[in-house]
Amino acid sequence: MAYKIIASACTACAACEPECPNDAIVEKNSVYAIVTDKCTECVGHFDDPQCLAACPADSIAVDKSVPRYAA
Repeated sequence: MAYKIIASACTACAACEPECPNDAIVEKNSVYAIVTDKCTECVGHFDDPQCLAACPADSIAVDKSVPRYAA
């Protein structure tokens, strides 16, 4: 269960970071990333992933490399 931030589309606005109830969004050198081991897609907290709603650049997508989304 995880989302990822598409670095090339991310504006580094930090809008997503405080919205994550699991502290799964981290910043290093103005580049944001989602720690897949911490991301629960907000299950148990909200009906929808909060990072998606907060991102003005639409730079967050499902990480299909995570087994739940593998074909």
